[in-house]
Amino acid sequence: MDKRRRYTTLLAALIALGLGVLAAKAAFAGWLEHGPAIFLSLAESGMSWCF
Repeated sequence: MDKRRRYTTLLAALIALGLGVLAAKAAFAGWLEHGPAIFLSLAESGMSWCF
């Protein structure tokens, strides 16, 4: 019984790790696609506080 519980925990941890890696890859791909627009919008909103 203890062995089955250990494998179930390992499987759940691997699934969680895989989902985390997929989320990180999606976020990185989104940053590569929209990075310049994000940077410019942040720079423009920062500049609006100066005037």
